[in-house]
Amino acid sequence: MTAMLEVRDLEVAYGKIVAVKRISFSVEQGQVVSLIGTNGAGKTTTLRTISGLLRPTSGEILFQGQRIDDVPAHDIVTMGLAHSPEGRRIFPRLSVEENLLLGAFTRNDQSAIRTDLEAAYALFPILGERRKQPAGTFSGGEQQMLAMGRAMMSRPKLLMLDEPSMGLSPIMMKRIMTTVTELQKQGTTILLVEQNAQAALKRADYGYVLEVGKIVVEGTGRELLVNDDVRKAYLGED
Repeated sequence: MTAMLEVRDLEVAYGKIVAVKRISFSVEQGQVVSLIGTNGAGKTTTLRTISGLLRPTSGEILFQGQRIDDVPAHDIVTMGLAHSPEGRRIFPRLSVEENLLLGAFTRNDQSAIRTDLEAAYALFPILGERRKQPAGTFSGGEQQMLAMGRAMMSRPKLLMLDEPSMGLSPIMMKRIMTTVTELQKQGTTILLVEQNAQAALKRADYGYVLEVGKIVVEGTGRELLVNDDVRKAYLGED
């Protein structure tokens, strides 16, 4: 069976600095797959390359069997791959609803867009309650909900989440992680980059550990949670 996403020998560089060093991994349909590692490990660069914001120096990226490493970013969204970026990147002067509708910019099925808008409000009730409010007045956690809702407005088959809990309170972090599980139950495949390794691996069907641009360990979420090296390096255990 062909994986939904396949990354083969991917190398990405910023000038002469190689940030991602010939990594290979896959994401099967319906899975939550997590990439963990320290800052500078190459996680965000990997997601930005998959979504077409960066171009690899070598290697291949296949989405549903089709190469996408030379496809424009907006066409990748149309194919069914959405990216909720690190730092949320919402439009602060636009309303909540305007931000969400921007997530559907590749679509023209207006009735279905309204249906998905209501689905976003059902998933994150605070967005519906404040739909006319400027997004810049939201808290960090509320902006993260908005960023995830905006990404879901493109009806993705695969959703990439980059550091969704960064800077959030423990309560809000738990809410965001619960949403990851809810989205998987609804049928969305998820590639998750997350600084909270324990939270990520608890929800992951499979995980990969990146160090300075290379995958050094891989396994199921449960396997990585009990791996001694992973526990010492990323879970804060001796």
